[in-house]
Amino acid sequence: MRQVGSALWPKLRALQVYGANTGVGKTIFSSILCRALQKRFPKTHYIKPISTGPQDEADDGHLSTLSQNIRAKCLYQFAEPVSPHIAARSSPEPVTDDSVLAALYAELSSYATGEDGNVIVETAGGVLSPSPSGSSQADLYRPLRLPVFLVGDHQLGGIGTTISAWESLHIRGYDVQSVGLFSESIYDNHSYLKDYFAERDVHTFSIPPPPKRNPDAVQDAQAMRQYYEQSSSLPNVTSFTERFIEGHDKRISDLKAMPAEADKAIWHPFMQHRERSKDTIVAMDSAYGDYFQTYSTQRDQQQTAGSTEPAVLKPAFDGSASWWTQGLGHGNPQLALTAAHAAGRYGHVMFAGAVHGPALTLAQTLINQMGNPKLSKVFYTDNGSTGMEVAVKMALRASAVRNGWSADDEVIILGLKNSYHGDTIGTMDCSEPSIYNKKVEWYSGRGHWLDFPQVKMRKGQWIVEAPEELEHEHEGFSQTRQFDSLDNVFDFEKRPQDAAFYREYCSGVVEGLKKQGKKLGALIMEPVILGAGGMMLADPLFQRCLVEAVRTSGLESKNTQDWNGMPVIFDEVFTGLYRLGRFSAASFLDVHPDIVVNAKLLTGGLLPLCTTTASEPIFETFLSDDKSDALLHGHSYTAHAVGCAVANQSLDTMMRMERKGDWKAFEESWTDPGHLSQLPAERKVGAWSMWSNAFIKAISQRSNVDYVFALGSVLAISLKDPAGASYASTAATGLRDKLFTGAAGEQWVIHSRVLGNVLYLMAAMTTRKETLEIIEEKVFTALE
Repeated sequence: MRQVGSALWPKLRALQVYGANTGVGKTIFSSILCRALQKRFPKTHYIKPISTGPQDEADDGHLSTLSQNIRAKCLYQFAEPVSPHIAARSSPEPVTDDSVLAALYAELSSYATGEDGNVIVETAGGVLSPSPSGSSQADLYRPLRLPVFLVGDHQLGGIGTTISAWESLHIRGYDVQSVGLFSESIYDNHSYLKDYFAERDVHTFSIPPPPKRNPDAVQDAQAMRQYYEQSSSLPNVTSFTERFIEGHDKRISDLKAMPAEADKAIWHPFMQHRERSKDTIVAMDSAYGDYFQTYSTQRDQQQTAGSTEPAVLKPAFDGSASWWTQGLGHGNPQLALTAAHAAGRYGHVMFAGAVHGPALTLAQTLINQMGNPKLSKVFYTDNGSTGMEVAVKMALRASAVRNGWSADDEVIILGLKNSYHGDTIGTMDCSEPSIYNKKVEWYSGRGHWLDFPQVKMRKGQWIVEAPEELEHEHEGFSQTRQFDSLDNVFDFEKRPQDAAFYREYCSGVVEGLKKQGKKLGALIMEPVILGAGGMMLADPLFQRCLVEAVRTSGLESKNTQDWNGMPVIFDEVFTGLYRLGRFSAASFLDVHPDIVVNAKLLTGGLLPLCTTTASEPIFETFLSDDKSDALLHGHSYTAHAVGCAVANQSLDTMMRMERKGDWKAFEESWTDPGHLSQLPAERKVGAWSMWSNAFIKAISQRSNVDYVFALGSVLAISLKDPAGASYASTAATGLRDKLFTGAAGEQWVIHSRVLGNVLYLMAAMTTRKETLEIIEEKVFTALE
C-alpha cells in the first residue's frame, strides 16, 4: 500500500482548483491560470484526476486543444455524464480513494524533475461532490493538502454557495490561496465576496465571463483562445500568479526555518535540551489520518539526487499516537465539524452551578458505559494530571473523614513501583521517586510502592516474571511462569495458585504497613499497563488481588456502593476508552474501582479534556453546610462545551466501531476460538492486539530484544542495555532514529518515542491492518 503525503516540491508549484458548484467555470479558470503561469515557467501541466462524460467533451481535451504546450491528462475517465460515485459503477475494478490518491501523487511526482514548473489539478463538481468511492472530494484529496484556488459562483445564490464551499475547505485544513469568479452586473456576487473574504485575509478577484458559445466550432475555438490569451494577461490574474509563486516559496522557506527558530524560542517538554538542535527538531506542516507531514533539516541534508526532485515533506506514521491521545486519526472531519458546531453554539460558557447538553451527555455516557455500578458523579478538569489530582483529593478526604484523621496526620498512598500519575505537586506525591521527580525540591514522596509481576514475551514465550521479593515470600513460588497465550494470562480461573499467593502477599504488605502505624489513604493504579513510567504490562491478576487485599484491610461499609478498606483509584488516562481494546481497562481485572480518571482518547486526540468519575459515597463526603468542605477545585475552562461535544462524538464513533466489529479481524487472530466459546458472557472477547501475534513472536527472538508485549493498540519493545534498564537508558534511541530516518527512497517513515530502553508504538483505533503490516516489516528490518 502506497502512503502519499503532502505534495510539495521546491520547483514544482502545484495548485488545486475547486469549484463552489458545478457550472461555475473551473475549467475556464484552470485554462487561464495555466496560461498565466506558463508565462513565468513554460513547463506547465494540467491534471483532471476524475472526469465524467464523453471523451470528446473531456476537460483535459479542452486544455490540449485550446492551449499551447500545456501537458493535459485525465487519470480516470467515465463515459456516463453523472456524478463520479454513480459513473464509477461501470468500472471493472473498484476505484478507491487510495488508488486515486496514489495515481495522482505518482503523476505529480513525475513532473518534479528539478526544473521550474507548474501543475493545475482540477476537481470535478463542487467541493463536497462525491468521489468514485462516495467520499467527498474535499476528504479524498485532503492528504495531499495542495494549495487551493476556489472558483466562486457568479450566479443567483452564488454568494452562499461560495462562502459555504470556502468554509468546507477551511475547516478541513486546506489553505485557500484565492477566490476567483466571473464578474456579473445583475447579482454582483464578486463585489460582495471581495469584501467578505478580505476580512478573512483571502484574496478575491473577478474577470469578465467568456464569450457566448458560437455554433460554429472553429469560430468558437478561436474566440476562446483569444479570451484565454487576454484573460491570462489581466492585472488581477497576473497579480494572483505572482502571489501564488511567492506563497509557494515562502511556505518552503518558513518550513525550513522552523527548526532553527524553534531552537531559539521553544522550551520543549520531557527532554534534555543539550540533546536538541535545529537538526533534530521536526517541523510538522500538517497531519492527517495516521501520519504527520514532516520536514527535518537532518533528513534534508541527507537527500540524494535522483531522476525526480525530493519532496520537501515526508509522511511519518504517528507512532506514539501523539502521546497516546490519537484515536480517530488526525484531521478527522467529523470531529472538526463537531468542534466547530459546539464553538459556534456555545464558545465557552460558565460551568459552576450550570450545565450544558454536551457535558451532561458525556457524563451520562461514561457512567452508563463503564460497567461499574459504583460510579455516579463526573467531575471535569482539563488534563490527566489535574484529573488525577482531583481523584487524590476525593480519596484522601473520604479516608480522613471515615477514619477520623486530622490535618496533622501523615496519610500515605499505596501504589506500584514505576508509577507515574502526572505533573502536579499532588500527583507527583503519588508516583514512585524516579528521574521525573528526583530533583524536584517539593517532592515529598508520601507513598508506598509495591513491585509487581510483569507480563512479557521473551524468545517467543509468554511469561509472567515476578520480582525477587515476591519469590522470597513464598516457598515454591516460581519467579517466572509460562503461558500458552496472552489470553491465558487474563484467564484468572485457571490461575488459582497464583491468586492465592498474590492475595497472601498483598495482604501481608498492607497489614505490615498498618502495624507500623502507617495511615493508608488510597490505592492508585494504572490498570494493566503502566505508561509513562516505562511501558510495563502488569500481571492483571496481581492488580486484582491487590485491590481485594486493600478492600479487606480496614473499616467496611454496609453500602454496596461504598468503598471498603481504602478508596481505589484507577488511572485510566492512558489505558482507558479502547486503548487496550475495551471501553474500560478495569474490566480486564473484573474490578470496580471507586474513582476512575479518563483523558487522552476521550476526545479522539483533538482537544484536552479529563473526567474524574466517582461513587456516590465519595461525593457525599464533601457535602455539608460549610462551603469550605466542598471540593474547591476548578479551571477556567472546566467542562468546555467544545471538548465535551467532541468527546461525545469520539466515544460514539468508537462504540459504533465496536458494535460493527471493526476490530474483529484483530481479535480473531489472537484468540483461540475454542477458548472463546468457554468464556463467560461478560468476557466475550479475550486479550487481543492490533499488532499481529506472529510479529510479536518474531521480534522477541531478536538478539538485541529483551522482551516485547502488545495489547489493544499498544506495542512495547524493551531492548537490552548492558548498563541496565531505566528511564535514563539510551538503548532505544538508535532504533527510534533509524525508524524516522528511513532507508533511501522510502515513501514514509515512522515517528516514535522512547522511554529509556523501551520503544513503544501505538495505532489509532482507525488504523488499517495493511498499514500495521508495513510498519511491522519496517520495525523488524530496523531491529537487525
